[in-house]
Amino acid sequence: QLQLVESGGGLVQAGDSLRLSCAASGRTFSSYAMGWFRQAPGKERELVGAINRSGSSTYYGDSEKGRFTISRDNAKNTAYLQINTLKPEDTAVYYCAADRKFHNIVVVATDKDINVEVWGQGALVTVSS
Repeated sequence: QLQLVESGGGLVQAGDSLRLSCAASGRTFSSYAMGWFRQAPGKERELVGAINRSGSSTYYGDSEKGRFTISRDNAKNTAYLQINTLKPEDTAVYYCAADRKFHNIVVVATDKDINVEVWGQGALVTVSS
């Protein structure tokens, strides 16, 4: 079973940039598509973006295009989420997730019949104004 551990969260100022990391262990990282999700207080979990197994293709949720960049380094078994120009409304717990099917990562937040194989424990990002 793949295990995922997020890091890089914390308290930041509006306008700052932040990079979250998701370190994987236990299985062949390059066999999994990866995704980043976030859940703000009182809201449902939403997709930030997804990246395929090789890193050649990405998909972003509509509200995050432009400020968010997903990447991965298969040699380091790590996925990343770069967030620029942070806003207070970006305050949320950020989760990484892994699944061998890219499609599952893309639809899990909106399709109740779909699950992904592995979730990280989450990293809290708090943006102060």
